[in-house]
Amino acid sequence: MESVRVAPAPAAAAAALAEQKLKLIEQKTESLPPAAAAKAPASACKWAMKKKLVGGDAGYVLEDVPHLTDYLPELPTYPNPLQDNPAYSVVKQYFVNTDDTVTQKIVVHKTSARGTHFRRAGPRQRVYFQSDEVNAAIVTCGGLCPGLNTVIRELVCGLYDMYGITSVVGIEGGYKGFYSRNTVTLTPKSVNDIHKRGGTILGTSRGGHDTAKIVDSLQDRGINQVYIIGGDGTQQGASVIYEEVRRRGLKCAVVGVPKTIDNDIAVIDKSFGFDTAVEEAQRAINAAHVEAESAENGIGVVKLMGRNSGFIAMYATLASRDVDCCLIPESPFYLEGKGGLLEFIQKRLKDSGHMVIVVAEGAGQDLIAQSMNFVDTQDASGNKLLLDVGLWLSQKIKDHFKKKTNFPITLKYIDPTYMIRAVRSNASDNVYCTLLAHSALHGAMAGYTGYTVAPVNGRHAYIPFYRITEKQNKVVITDRMWARVLCSTNQPCFLSHEDVENMKHDDDERHHLQNTQLLDSSPAKCSPDCNGSAAVV
Repeated sequence: MESVRVAPAPAAAAAALAEQKLKLIEQKTESLPPAAAAKAPASACKWAMKKKLVGGDAGYVLEDVPHLTDYLPELPTYPNPLQDNPAYSVVKQYFVNTDDTVTQKIVVHKTSARGTHFRRAGPRQRVYFQSDEVNAAIVTCGGLCPGLNTVIRELVCGLYDMYGITSVVGIEGGYKGFYSRNTVTLTPKSVNDIHKRGGTILGTSRGGHDTAKIVDSLQDRGINQVYIIGGDGTQQGASVIYEEVRRRGLKCAVVGVPKTIDNDIAVIDKSFGFDTAVEEAQRAINAAHVEAESAENGIGVVKLMGRNSGFIAMYATLASRDVDCCLIPESPFYLEGKGGLLEFIQKRLKDSGHMVIVVAEGAGQDLIAQSMNFVDTQDASGNKLLLDVGLWLSQKIKDHFKKKTNFPITLKYIDPTYMIRAVRSNASDNVYCTLLAHSALHGAMAGYTGYTVAPVNGRHAYIPFYRITEKQNKVVITDRMWARVLCSTNQPCFLSHEDVENMKHDDDERHHLQNTQLLDSSPAKCSPDCNGSAAVV
């Protein structure tokens, strides 16, 4: 596997990074959005094949993010304006140390390798943009989520108040807005109270990704910082945009802010809007409980968001304590027969006289498809269109108890999906969105590009696009958190011992092993004093 030196890094860090002997490792990209893959220039693909890794002592691996100087090595640097900002005058340490990194895994054994790390987010002492040369753009893509307006507001206010940048525009209608609509000027005054509203003031859409047209628009409008807010599909699109920007040699920082109400983005601690969604879900669960408790053999069925990951359903169940059964995509279940869901419902009704069922929208899709001979279809973002598991499950329960002559039930079905995602963010998410926005713009000003920003083990970090798009975060049903749900609801797990054993895995260990093998497989030779780093010789 080919090893090459990287271009000069930020001036303040150049000496340190040289000592660490940075190298690029080639890696094939796994998946791009269908539209983006089809329309991305072929020559851009070579940039998608590179991983930027740093080896260190005791199994240390830094998965670094690209920098503008990787392909524009002669860029000048400037003092960071924050050092003259009165708001920061009382801060003991203005800037993040250039060598600071954030570890991905914090629970280790005494013999464990140091493992995978990411570059710590925050302001740097030197920046690669002068305030008056920056033309920044912000776009929101994909589905709605609480907190979108807060991120927009804090990006705008942060650029104005911290860096003195006054040219900030919004792209309306998602990715297609780059080439089909005019921009909207954003100022602190125009975004002052948008955090009090749900949705996004810029509008959003799925699909519409045309890489060449988007980068043409960036180039024509002189945009040199673009902040892309969206889920894993949107971040895949952002990755392709970065690759084309780099291919053209443009001085343009491409930054992602990860957004998904389902909390299914890998590596990061959690996505913004998730806390608000769990809190808002309590309203629906409480209503279902009141309805169920007030009727003879009352059943309340609540469908929550969770296409591939059941985090909202799981956390809402734990927060409520009124839920008798929680069904998520990661944990298969069956209806009929001994130990099935219908048997459990009947037993719980006999014991308690009522019950509440919370089901994630992606649960039981295989069962529904089998019963309806349904053929998979996709939306504009390439997501599988889901059948309504709430309606299907409610009907199955009704049909089952119709056969029980002396067992009448009253079932109420509640679907709060769009009510939950359309609300404004709560206080916790507002603070979180502020930190995300500030970390994002600090990185862009420091010259980093091709990354997304999010907390990893409580510390905000810059994460390469490929790490959050290569797989989705899912509930691990062999973990203690899911066991807590089962203890709370006293439901069966609906799985055999063999099923549980097959699902046991440790993706973090696997990924670190892969990076270690990549470093070890390099043809570069180590000098005797390289201290574990592979030096290119």
